[in-house]
Amino acid sequence: MTASPTTRKRTVSRQGAGPGNKRSLILKAATKVFARNGFSKSQVTDVAKEAKVATGTIYLYFRSKEDLLTSIFEQSMRSALKSAADTIDKVDDPVERILRLARVHLGELEQDRNLAVVFQVELRHSTKFMVRFSAAQVQTYLGHWREAISDAQACGQFRGDINPMLAAKALFGALDEMATNWILSNRQHSLVDDADTVVDLLVNGMRKP
Repeated sequence: MTASPTTRKRTVSRQGAGPGNKRSLILKAATKVFARNGFSKSQVTDVAKEAKVATGTIYLYFRSKEDLLTSIFEQSMRSALKSAADTIDKVDDPVERILRLARVHLGELEQDRNLAVVFQVELRHSTKFMVRFSAAQVQTYLGHWREAISDAQACGQFRGDINPMLAAKALFGALDEMATNWILSNRQHSLVDDADTVVDLLVNGMRKP
C-alpha cells in the first residue's frame, strides 16, 4: 500500500526532527560538562556520558571537542540575535531600545547558568575562540546598540561627539562584567536587575546637557 502524502509528510518530519534533537541534546550536555569541569579538563567521553549516548554518536554531529565549543557559541549567538531583534521590534524610542537590549542580554545568560559560565569563562581562555567574538554575528549584535545610540544622537538625546560603536562596546563591556561578577559571586541575586543600573549610569553620562 502506498502511504498517503500526509503520512509521508509526518514520517519525514519525525525523521528530520531526530538528528536535530540529538544534536541539541549533545550541545546541552557539552555546555553542562564544560561549565562543571572546565573546557580543558573535559573529554568527549564526558559529554557522551552526560548526554547518555555512545561516544561515537558525538562524532556523527561534531568533529572534535573544539567543534562542540564553537557550536555552543554559534548557537547561542543565533539565539541572542533573534532575541535582540524581537525585543526592539517596533520600539521607536532609542533609549528604551537600549534598555530592552540590556535586559535581554543579561536575561539570556541568567536563564542558563551553565551557558553563562561557558560564555563568560571558558570561551575566554582561547585566543582562537576570542577571535570569534569579533565575527560577523557579534558585529551584527553590537549593531543594534550602535543604531540605537546613533538614533538618540540624531534626535538630540545624546551628545553628538560620541562614537556610537565605541559607546555600544562600552555598554556591552559593562554588562559583560556584570555577568562575569554574577557567575563568580556567591551572592544569589537576579542578574537582569543589573541591566537598569548599568544603562542608567552610561546613558545619563551620554545625555546632552
